[in-house]
Amino acid sequence: MQKVKGLKSNDIVGLTASAGPVSHEQLKKAILALEELGFIVVVGETCSMNYRGYLAGAPQKRASELNDMFANQEIKAIFCLRGGYGSTQILPLLNRELIKRNPKLLVGYSDITALHLFLQQCCGIPSIHGPMPASDLIDADSFTKEDLYRLLKGDTSLERVCNPPGEKMEGVIPGRAGGILIGGNLSLLSALMGTPYEIDTKGKILILEEINEEPYKLDRMMTQLALGGKFSEAEGIVLGTWSGCYSDSNFNIKDLFKEMLEPFGKPVLFNLRAGHCSPMISLPLGAFVEIDADRGEFVIKEGIIQ
Repeated sequence: MQKVKGLKSNDIVGLTASAGPVSHEQLKKAILALEELGFIVVVGETCSMNYRGYLAGAPQKRASELNDMFANQEIKAIFCLRGGYGSTQILPLLNRELIKRNPKLLVGYSDITALHLFLQQCCGIPSIHGPMPASDLIDADSFTKEDLYRLLKGDTSLERVCNPPGEKMEGVIPGRAGGILIGGNLSLLSALMGTPYEIDTKGKILILEEINEEPYKLDRMMTQLALGGKFSEAEGIVLGTWSGCYSDSNFNIKDLFKEMLEPFGKPVLFNLRAGHCSPMISLPLGAFVEIDADRGEFVIKEGIIQ
């Protein structure tokens, strides 16, 4: 895994829409949010596009723009405007050799999970699972912005990851483990099974999160990963946030995960506040991390910044 350069004030960053579209008003606020973090923003054409009503431009346009932003030496990092749907469409159109030669940070989560996997597995480049300008940074709290900025600068090594005040990480299955951090949104990981971009969890710490899915759908997607060997091959599992993933019945979602993951005998942490939530922790995908489910701890042992 390559390491990438961190950011500093007044660096130029790219803003691209690899998935869904936004309104003109949202775009203006998203640009302002990045500028308030201290960056100069190069806005991609896709950020103003709307294709089919649910995509920010045709796949070829979105892929070409992302390739160009990696090739542009003046752009020091790339922010994905929002999630939604569409990142999986552009994976075959991305220039992996060009991207390998021009490593830089990419920030996003949810649908951007597809790009994180591509960068990590096809290009050997780490990335940041963190807030996106149009969907999060527009009205982000200080914890979310400060945690992202600290990670962008490279302040990660030998650091205990701490939840926002009042939120406790807890062990679902006991034990300790270490490995490269990989993963993201459960729906995206499930959708990529059986493709050339399927997640490889061998020897890794797997992070999972989701939003607005019924427990039976979570069960189905988790079962798919289980049947594909993704839990048995992982060293440990971290469960992020599950906003809106609770049924009206007297059902504890934590019990679902415990029941499904216990047979694999791997340590499992629950309630890391990363994913569809606010405040939100930013995570360095590709970093070497250790988890201690007995003590409810998550530690970054080796970061992703040079």
